Amino acid sequence: MRFVPIASGSSGNCVYVGSQRTHLLVDSGISCKRIEEGLNELDITGSDLDGILITHEHVDHIGGLGVICRKLSIPVYATSATIEAIKAYDRLGKVEEDVFHPIEPDEDLFIKDICVHPFRISHDAADPVGYTFSEGNTKVAVATDMGTYNDYTVENLKNSDALLVEANHDIRMLQVGPYPYVLKQRILSDKGHLSNEASGRLVSDILHDNMKQIMLGHLSKENNMPELAFETVRLEIEMGENAYKASDFDICVANRDTLSRIFEL
Repeated sequence: MRFVPIASGSSGNCVYVGSQRTHLLVDSGISCKRIEEGLNELDITGSDLDGILITHEHVDHIGGLGVICRKLSIPVYATSATIEAIKAYDRLGKVEEDVFHPIEPDEDLFIKDICVHPFRISHDAADPVGYTFSEGNTKVAVATDMGTYNDYTVENLKNSDALLVEANHDIRMLQVGPYPYVLKQRILSDKGHLSNEASGRLVSDILHDNMKQIMLGHLSKENNMPELAFETVRLEIEMGENAYKASDFDICVANRDTLSRIFEL
């Protein structure tokens, strides 16, 4: 299985997950042109895609969806409430009804040889989900846009070989930064985004001997820095109640606007 963010940040998100037979995207929050450029770097074309899994309807996750659907007619999978919210977004343009395929959280979906498992997340959207993807004994996960997490989240992410997890903001940078008070409160709420510290605690809860890759994503441009996210998550692992050290794992920060490191399992 191949797993790589094409873009990951508060300004746009798109992740590629694929096997030799199956090619999927999680979200399409960047332009169709940028998506296709990223796929081309992976020696894939847009026509090779078997589906787009949408986490939720915010523009940084669906901004390029209208164009890529009109150009390529790729199946789009999302919860029913998310599909309705996408249709209500007037800047998306016309998208044919038959591209949408409703899914249910906690119910597996098989797309060729990949098992997709949607799970609920806490965010201020219609019915948001994260995803895990399994092929054989390999499992990868995308878990971003979560104001908080619980045992249910941990259970869904357990035994992942690779993980893209949100490390959105440094709390101090957000508190003293330029955002309006209402927006700061939204980000800090249980329906907002995970801080670097919370991200590190979540990662600590799901570490296991065979975890091969931890990617930190969806960083805020204004309220975080890659080096700060990296060091904070590493410190939380070191301080966590587990037998591991941060140096036991390959941890990196996903690129905001360009293809991140390609990870193959």
